[in-house]
Amino acid sequence: MDISVVIPLFNEEESLPELAAWIKKVMDGNNFSYEVMMIDDGSHDNSWDVIEHLQKENPCIKGIKFRRNYGKSAALYCGFDAVQGDVVITMDADLQDSPDEIPELYRMIKEDGFDLVSGWKKKRFDPVLTKNLPSKLYNWTVRRMSGIKLHDMNCGLKAYRKNVIKSIEVYGEMHRYIPVLAKWAGYKNIGEKSGGTCRAKIRSNQVWARTFCSWPA
Repeated sequence: MDISVVIPLFNEEESLPELAAWIKKVMDGNNFSYEVMMIDDGSHDNSWDVIEHLQKENPCIKGIKFRRNYGKSAALYCGFDAVQGDVVITMDADLQDSPDEIPELYRMIKEDGFDLVSGWKKKRFDPVLTKNLPSKLYNWTVRRMSGIKLHDMNCGLKAYRKNVIKSIEVYGEMHRYIPVLAKWAGYKNIGEKSGGTCRAKIRSNQVWARTFCSWPA
C-alpha cells in the first residue's frame, strides 16, 4: 500500500464528507493505493455516524472510536499502530490541511529520502493572541533545544516513512514533539514543505474550542 492517511478528530461531523471526497479525488488522480484511518476521539456530535456512512461509500476509509476524549496523542498512537502504508500522512480534519499536498509529501519521502516531512502553513487563520504568538514562541524554543529547523513543529500535516511511526511512542502531550521523538529514534533526515492551499473554513465554535481544547491543531 502506498499511503495511509491518519486523521484524529473531535466533533468534526460537518467537515468529514468534504475531506473524504477531497482525499479520494487526490488519491484516484494519482493512482495511489491508500487507506484513510479516522480516529474519533470521543466526539459529542455525529462524527462517528458520518464515518460509518463514509465507510459504506468508500472501503478505503476505516475508523477507530474512543469512548471518551483521550487526546490527540492517544488518537495518533492508535492510528499509527493500525496503518500499513509505506508512507503515513497525518492531517487534521478541519480542512485547514490540504489533501492536495499529499503527492508532493509522498514524493519527498520516497524520492528525496526524507524520514519525516512537516508541513508549514505560511498563512494561518487562527486567532493571533491565543494561537499564533504562543505557537511562534513554542517553535523557537523547540528549535533551539532540539536543533531541528522546522517553522511549525506542531503542524498537523506531516508525512513519515512507515518505519518512523512504528518506532516511536506518542503519549501524553508528545504529539507536539513528534519530530524530536523521531530524531531521538535515529531518524534525522527531517524536511519541511511549505504550503498555501489550506482553506479558511473555521467556524466560530471551532476557534473557541481550539483555544481551550486539550489537543490543539
